[in-house]
Amino acid sequence: MFSGLFNRKKKEQDIYGHMPAPVGANWAFLGADMHSHFIPGIDDGAKTIEDSLGMIRAMIGMGYKSIITTPHVMIDYYPNTVETITAGLQKVQQALKENNIDIPIKAAAEYYIDESFMTLVDKKELLTIRDNEVLVEFSMLYEPPMLSEVIFRMQSAGYKPIIAHPERYLFFHGNLRKFRELKDNGCLMQMNLLSVAGYYGKNIKVVADELMSKGIYDYCGSDMHHEKHAAALKALAASKEYNAIIGYPFLNSRLCS
Repeated sequence: MFSGLFNRKKKEQDIYGHMPAPVGANWAFLGADMHSHFIPGIDDGAKTIEDSLGMIRAMIGMGYKSIITTPHVMIDYYPNTVETITAGLQKVQQALKENNIDIPIKAAAEYYIDESFMTLVDKKELLTIRDNEVLVEFSMLYEPPMLSEVIFRMQSAGYKPIIAHPERYLFFHGNLRKFRELKDNGCLMQMNLLSVAGYYGKNIKVVADELMSKGIYDYCGSDMHHEKHAAALKALAASKEYNAIIGYPFLNSRLCS
């Protein structure tokens, strides 16, 4: 037990070093955030426009220059459409203008892989993060039996999947080679910053550390739903973990408006 603990501590030191983050460190180097839930009342993120504005102000305070917000699309819980998302985005944009909050914000979606999602793929009705890149998620507990087929059909339709927070899929924790297979099959990978902060638990942090050390990730996102997430992100920018994150070649800056 103690040797395992020592090895884990040593690996963390190898990844993050011993020094704390520089004074005043923030997330400006990322430029854009590409995973959040800021449109009020349409998923489990912001409930009111005041919630939206509060979180967006927090993002600006942490140095972000641009936002792509990504409400859930999940047929059983959040049956959002291009129309509901676009209308919600316009409401947020208008509120930002009225409150003199100056940051570009666009909307894509975080699509849950299910049969209804396949209908959207076949109709080519997906909101994209950038060009043909689409953010997707699936069950945290069970691998979708049609995952390979979904990826193939997305790619056949001209889309490139971005797998949201792969470190949180518990069924992959015993088989980290699966992440490399997904990348080799053309998927991009998006890390949640909160995973590195330990917000979701020790095991998820360990997997996130491992995937970052192996260069698996392409993007990182806040996945912000509420003010507690904002506080955790602010604290992360003052931690030793910040040193590894700022040194990683994330692609977020190419998303800036």
